[in-house]
Amino acid sequence: MLSLITDPGKDPVAFTFFIGYMAMMAASVFFFFERSRVSDKWKTSLLVSGLITFIAAVHYYYMRDYYAETGENPTALRYIDWTLTVPLMCVEFYLLTKVAGAKMGLLWKLIIASVWMLVFGYIGEAYNPIYEGGTLDEATTHSVMYGVLSTLGYIYILYSAWFGEVAKLAENSNNANLKKSVRILAWFVLVGWAIYPIGYMCMPGGWLNTALEWDSTKVDLFYNIADAINKIGFGLVIYSLAISSTAEEK
Repeated sequence: MLSLITDPGKDPVAFTFFIGYMAMMAASVFFFFERSRVSDKWKTSLLVSGLITFIAAVHYYYMRDYYAETGENPTALRYIDWTLTVPLMCVEFYLLTKVAGAKMGLLWKLIIASVWMLVFGYIGEAYNPIYEGGTLDEATTHSVMYGVLSTLGYIYILYSAWFGEVAKLAENSNNANLKKSVRILAWFVLVGWAIYPIGYMCMPGGWLNTALEWDSTKVDLFYNIADAINKIGFGLVIYSLAISSTAEEK
């Protein structure tokens, strides 16, 4: 039973947990049902889009309860969600460019980069020294070190989407819809995914925490907004490509 310690109408963090859950569940239903309208080569992409938002919705159901019961950041639950959904978002790049000749090597490189990014991000957040009685200086060093390591994985994905293998495959495909879709997804990685470091820097020792005194309660606010924008947005871009390509084939 949900025991709210905070009113979602007054607490913006609680509000975004509820909205995120409902929005991503609705998006899952939409993507699953719309699979029947696209040609066979796009069905897997839409299936993955639906799985991304469905997995996120299930985790948001539990995260909203955890936050309501404790008022704390559900860090472990969130990273379990991301460990499943972020690699799937990278899989979407492979599925889109597969028609242009993408190989399995690209898929594995993107998955490894996303897991690398998440593992070091989790260590940076969950094992902050200040939670164990450490000093602010220790927390800052810890935050920066694991933040930099996590960013290396992000930079690889970003480079691949804008200039690397994904971008080159899309450019050489001679498919205007594919080029446009990959570029939009690249913008999601550049702008949408950039919201996550903002949340990361709100924790003790983070730059926004020490410089602007933004406390860690703002972490979930940034993360929830970013999740809804990125996961649903990714799926809608792929849905648009699948529908337009199917129409052209007919």
